[in-house]
Order: sequence, then C-alpha cells, then structure tokens
Amino acid sequence: MLSFILPVAILLLWFFVTATNRVPEYILPGPVTLAKGGFDFFFGSLDLSPYSGTFWQHALASSKRVTTGFLLATILGVPTGIAAGNYPRFERILDPLIQAIRSIPGIGWLPLAMVWFGIGMKTAVFLIALAAFFPIYLNSMHGAKQVRLIWKRSALMLGAGPCAILTTVVLPGAMPSIVSGLRTGMGLSWAYVVLGELTGVPDGLGAVIMDARMLGQVQIILIGMISIALVGRLSDRLLLLLLRSVAWRKEMV
Repeated sequence: MLSFILPVAILLLWFFVTATNRVPEYILPGPVTLAKGGFDFFFGSLDLSPYSGTFWQHALASSKRVTTGFLLATILGVPTGIAAGNYPRFERILDPLIQAIRSIPGIGWLPLAMVWFGIGMKTAVFLIALAAFFPIYLNSMHGAKQVRLIWKRSALMLGAGPCAILTTVVLPGAMPSIVSGLRTGMGLSWAYVVLGELTGVPDGLGAVIMDARMLGQVQIILIGMISIALVGRLSDRLLLLLLRSVAWRKEMV
C-alpha cells in the first residue's frame, strides 16, 4: 500500500488545483479531461482531436525506430565493452575516445545527423543508437572487469582456449552488468526517440508531442508523454522476459 500513497496524493492535488481553477486548463488539463483525451487517442471513439484513434500508428512508428537503434547499439556496445573490459590494451586505445564522445549532449548531434542522414528514419535511428550505446558499452566493460582472474585461470588449466574463456567465463560473469546496461539503453532509446522525431517526421509519439505543442493542445502533449512511458515500460518488461528466456535455455542445454 505504501507504493500508492505518493501517486494518490499527487492525483488528489492535481484534481484540486484544476477543479478550483488555481491552474488554468490550457496550462494543466484536469485528470478527467486527460482521461477522455487519452481514451480518444487510443480508441478514437470520441473524436476530440485530430489524433483520435492514432495511438497504434504512432506507437508502431516509434517502436520501429527504437528497436532498430537499440539493436545497433547492442551489436556494437556489448562486444566492444567486453573487449575493453577483458583486454586492458584495447581499453587504453578505445576508451578515451568513447568517453570524449560521451560528453557531447544528444542535442548537439542533431544538426550533424540531419546533415548526414536528412530528415526521417535514419536520423532518429542514429540518435537512438548513439544514446543507447554508451550505457551498454560502459556496463559491459564494467561487468567484464568484475570477472575474477581465478575463474579465467581455472578455465585455462582445464584446457579452455581464449574464445572458450570469453564465451563460458567472461560473458556469463559479466551478464548482470550487461543486463543493467541493456535496460538503461532501452530507457534512453525511448527518451531519445522524441529528439529524433523533432526533425519533422510525419508519425511517431515524439512527432505527436511536437505537433501538439504547435497547436497548443497541452492535453495531447501529456498524453504523448504518458504513452511513451507506458510503451517504454512494456519494452523493458519484454526485454527482461527475452533475457530470462535466453538464460533459461542456456542453463537447460
């Protein structure tokens, strides 16, 4: 019950300040207005706005961009992080450059991405992949460094070669950190999809938020934010389910 105290208190305060007109409706719509707008955005039965019933279209467009960018970040980040954590010389060569690039904010890459890739899917995927890469890389490197040296020596004494040690000792030992990096990367992917859809793409939840800002429809902005939170949460649960399924299958082999 303790987990419900703060959300309920916020909801009651929100209802109070909007019902008593302490905050104007055009700045913060009331919970009832937002609920009606959200229902219409999802199912389109009330026809309250130009976005009626378009949730699934926009959610699918954003999901494609997030999935593509996240997969690219995973394909690049996990092997690079494992290599940097397992081989100190490789870390000394690569890590300073990655840390320098990591300090550049995502919004700083937007103009360059638009020059390189134009307006549309490629720019959004680039920004998402760039944002998700760093936590995946850093957590993978940290996990590889935490693998105890005695485990590697024991595997070496049992006849394991470098590749076998990497796949049977380092990778499983680093997996908890890798999972943390993947979950963080997934969260950042949904955060950066809004930035990627600022470039004028015709669909996507981020595009809905920006269009609603231009039209002054605050309730649609909030509904878009809530939609991203819900879809992002669902993506996180699906990622965990997939990782657990892979780990279970590996244990059963």
